[in-house]
Amino acid sequence: MELSNDIVLRPRFKLECAILPETILRAYENAGAISTDFLVHRSDDHIFISLPKKEQHFWSPQLHLEIYKIETQPTVIRGLYGPSPTVWTLFMFFHFIVFILFMASAVWLYTSITLTLSYTFPLVGMILLLLVWIGLYNAGSIGKKTGKTEMYKLQSFMYSVLNKLL
Repeated sequence: MELSNDIVLRPRFKLECAILPETILRAYENAGAISTDFLVHRSDDHIFISLPKKEQHFWSPQLHLEIYKIETQPTVIRGLYGPSPTVWTLFMFFHFIVFILFMASAVWLYTSITLTLSYTFPLVGMILLLLVWIGLYNAGSIGKKTGKTEMYKLQSFMYSVLNKLL
């Protein structure tokens, strides 16, 4: 899987195979019990693979796999690389706050223009919030770049478990 430099901060992928989902899920559980390099957690049809706590940093990625089968179709493995859910929630919260403040500044700017009042502060506020949003995006991109080698480790572990089943 190629990690592109697109706008995508949480890369996704999809694989298909002929192995039954429960076999794949059990293989990941067994590999996680043996491995000291990765933590593997299972919740129903979901597998979460991450690095041990001592090796993690703020932007450390984790790999979320969803493994399912629909009737006669092959088994589908959907994967998502991303930071820990806590970091991602905090990151999205900041984006939401910046968006709300940007919209409030836009309303303030509109009313100031309509009432022929000075609109310097709302305009400066909107520009600053736009810069903050760009900063958040850059922080996410830096985090993605920081965790790139760890993403490749997670990917190689994922494929090593799948290759043992084939």
